[in-house]
Amino acid sequence: MISRRTWAEVSVSKLRHNFRTVADYVSPQATVCAVVKADAYGHGAQGCARALETEGAKWFGVTSTHEGMLLREAGIAGRILVMAGFFRGEEDYIVQNNLTPTIWDWNHIELLEDAAERLAKNKIDVHLKVDTGMTRLGANLSDLPLLADALREARHVRVEGFFSHLASAEVVDAPTVEQQIERFGHASATIIERGLSPRFYHIANSAALSTRPKTWMNFVRPGLALYGYHLPFVSAVTGAPDDSYELPVVPVLTWKTRVIALRDVPTGTAIGYSGAYVTPAPARIAVLPIGYADGLNRQLSSRGRVIVRGDYASIVGNVAMDLTTIDVTGIPGVDIGDEVVILGSQGSRSISPWEHATLASTVAYEILCAISKRVPRKYVD
Repeated sequence: MISRRTWAEVSVSKLRHNFRTVADYVSPQATVCAVVKADAYGHGAQGCARALETEGAKWFGVTSTHEGMLLREAGIAGRILVMAGFFRGEEDYIVQNNLTPTIWDWNHIELLEDAAERLAKNKIDVHLKVDTGMTRLGANLSDLPLLADALREARHVRVEGFFSHLASAEVVDAPTVEQQIERFGHASATIIERGLSPRFYHIANSAALSTRPKTWMNFVRPGLALYGYHLPFVSAVTGAPDDSYELPVVPVLTWKTRVIALRDVPTGTAIGYSGAYVTPAPARIAVLPIGYADGLNRQLSSRGRVIVRGDYASIVGNVAMDLTTIDVTGIPGVDIGDEVVILGSQGSRSISPWEHATLASTVAYEILCAISKRVPRKYVD
């Protein structure tokens, strides 16, 4: 038998709870597109999508054609929105796998029209993206009238959805967000005037779900909220946090490893690469089979902590590629094989991705997405 040295447990019941929480919150106004891009934010896209589809999810959001194809290979039958467009050469895969591509320029229209002719596809539903201020993807507002004309004349490409993306919806009173919403309203009027009639309009991500109900329209795209987290809500005016917008979602993932070795060392012992930590007193050191190759951020070296036997233990020394050392001096009974929590809860103790993110000067999204492929995801419940 091969033992799991390091693994992530994904709670199916908690994931389904979070989806239902969001769906009930926006019902009956909006359809929920469950965003499972980036391997479901590190939770495993195929396993999560199966659980979400069982709970009633009809739409899934992915980044790329490849991510969409992986969902189809997993047996996902629902609609799949490819949110970051597609490259030339992928149009046939889009059609063959019944994916719904995002488009924003004439080249996309031409490629899909040709693919439809080649593969005898009558209609290809697309979602047209407009840039309202994120300055990344999407049609420029100035180009939108002519682009809408081209889409109206297209034989096979049909605009099913029209959308944009908010840059800072977690800032509850940000004037830039209001500007984006206003621009989207003008853009929507433009395409309607040009003869397009999308079924879906969408601009709301997880943060906007909570802070701006007027952005729900009839289609929303929760991502981080499905996995139990949210960005810190703050005021642009005061800079103060505001937790009144939090939805009752719960963390879905627990990241675990095991103690692989123990040693008692005297005062003044250097630990790990570069001897970056020297024991100030006699210490009991446990070695964990986890490192930055598993996704454990190196900025946690001699700064982060884990949970073992229901108590916190400090990371000491540098996080290495495959191994990390912790100080368990004050924790009685620690033994080889003991389960150690990297992210999640054990007893009354818990460690959030935001704790790691603060220490690493990043965001919880990166902490979760960085959990590497060599860490198996185990779907529990």
